[in-house]
Amino acid sequence: MRITLVHPCIGRRAGDSSYIRTWQMEPLPPALIAGLTPPDVEVRFYDDRMEAVPFDEPTDLVALSVETYTARRAYQIASEYRRRGVPVVMGGFHASLCPDEVALYADSVVVGEAEILWPEVIDDYRHGTPKKVYRQTGRTSLAGARPDRRIFEGKRYLRVGLVEAGRGCHFKCDFCAVQTVFGATQTRRPADEILSEIAALRGSKGLIFFVDDNITSNMEQAKEFFRALIPLKVRWVSQASINAAHDEEFLDLLRRSGCMGVLIGFETLNPENLRTMNKGFNTMRGGYVKALENLRKHDIRLYGTFIFGYDHDTPEDFQRTVEFAREHGFYIAAFNHLTPFPGTELYRRLEAEGKLLYDAWWLDEKYSYNKVPFRPAGMSAEDVEHGCVEARRTFYSWPSILRRSVDSVNRSDFFMFRNFFLINHLHRADVDGRNHFPLGAEDWSGPLLRAD
Repeated sequence: MRITLVHPCIGRRAGDSSYIRTWQMEPLPPALIAGLTPPDVEVRFYDDRMEAVPFDEPTDLVALSVETYTARRAYQIASEYRRRGVPVVMGGFHASLCPDEVALYADSVVVGEAEILWPEVIDDYRHGTPKKVYRQTGRTSLAGARPDRRIFEGKRYLRVGLVEAGRGCHFKCDFCAVQTVFGATQTRRPADEILSEIAALRGSKGLIFFVDDNITSNMEQAKEFFRALIPLKVRWVSQASINAAHDEEFLDLLRRSGCMGVLIGFETLNPENLRTMNKGFNTMRGGYVKALENLRKHDIRLYGTFIFGYDHDTPEDFQRTVEFAREHGFYIAAFNHLTPFPGTELYRRLEAEGKLLYDAWWLDEKYSYNKVPFRPAGMSAEDVEHGCVEARRTFYSWPSILRRSVDSVNRSDFFMFRNFFLINHLHRADVDGRNHFPLGAEDWSGPLLRAD
């Protein structure tokens, strides 16, 4: 049996084969599926972001992991294969958020985590008895779920090794698709399996990125893992919630285990917005000032993320937020508009209020990356879009980059300081590169082939 795994891109401008460089990291979902596939099955992998997908190459089954931003392109790819008589299986976050929609363009849909379901999918297709929907109820164990990175050979990814230590988050932020899919729970892989995987990557990757939705979600388990990580002497980054900044033991273990920086969702400087998004915990125990003071004391660099478009936002908040990020020497930062993902509490609220500007923004031909797909309360959608772009432009201006480069935390590690200008330059280029980037390939023609 031959299986083709395809990682869809977000989209592509007509006649342009280039892609956003900061988006070109190794995709874990196809590697995990490859690792779950029986050894007697021939697996081929194509990354739509950096190579042409050979639709005419013989194969028995195609599998795609679909995110909301890649849904339109995934359906285009599925249509190409299904026109050639090749069945297509789709899973991933969007399949769990919108299973009925995904089922319109796939022969089979995997809803929920695939660790238990994927071997069943393979067996059913071997015997010609596939189901339309494979649904995992509840959480699955991540023990033994190790990605097969052989599928990445020969591809030009960023020199960052992606590793999953845990999956999910126990917080209930209203905009978050992660907590919607996993029900505000987290599961973790056995520490010895993660350490073994990291040891195998250590020589080929300059930096490990733990892709956990919140590596601090279970603090005690995370502390135990960081203690075990110390002897490996690797450099790593991950995503964390700000409550971790108030645990002295945790911060010490972060530094000693090789943490070079964390992504923290500050989201907004307005306490009313934080309450609306169910993220009031951001202001706990002295709020941002105390948290930043603690992180700085342990030389933890920051990738701060902010979102705009909540009811209490004003035009002045963009510049105020940029100044906050620059004043505190953030290594990098993101200034994005609020995005209502289907199935989330936020999406349901905006839909009930009649504020959505598209029936399904991720499929609408008039929608493109950075457009605001709803009607904000305090500004127009265009004002929010423009404010986000200008915030990025200001933060990644050369005077801002130079100012942040001399920050004592950003200079405290030679490896991270050496890469500071390259990383900021890439994000500077992204300001215009990703603006109004299409969802789906603009030059793809023909109707999407439905499976219903």
